[in-house]
Amino acid sequence: MSYYNSIAKGYNELHEEEQLKKLSIIKNNIKTGNNTKILDVGCGTGISSRFECSVVGVDPSVNLIKQGSNRKKVIGIAEFLPFKDKSFNYVVSITAMHNFINIKKSIGEMKRVCRRNFVFSVLKKSERFGNIKKNIEKNFRIEKSIEEDKDVIFFCRA
Repeated sequence: MSYYNSIAKGYNELHEEEQLKKLSIIKNNIKTGNNTKILDVGCGTGISSRFECSVVGVDPSVNLIKQGSNRKKVIGIAEFLPFKDKSFNYVVSITAMHNFINIKKSIGEMKRVCRRNFVFSVLKKSERFGNIKKNIEKNFRIEKSIEEDKDVIFFCRA
């Protein structure tokens, strides 16, 4: 986590363009409304939280959270999400899962706090890509996957 705390001031400059591209793909493939509640796991500065509905972001990097927008943000980790069961309509995690300590536990937590819909953008070059994909397939029905420049975006249902 010290890496993300150390680059926090330049995070948006480094990653905003590619994150917004992924966010656009996601927005074009899911349906949200005013009453939709989204949890953004690994939200960083909040680039990936730019939906037109209620969004809560969670990230372990205090410095990234401080850089973010006015959206509701919580300092925390994917393996121990501080939310009630079935609190959200969607859980999204954009290019963050390769940083999670325990993939199986984090997926279980995301599944616990969400009613049904999940979007995971997974870094293709990560050493953990195969393990992450296997755990997604084991826990969800993949309705669509889109290969993007650096990631594969999985649209899933519980």
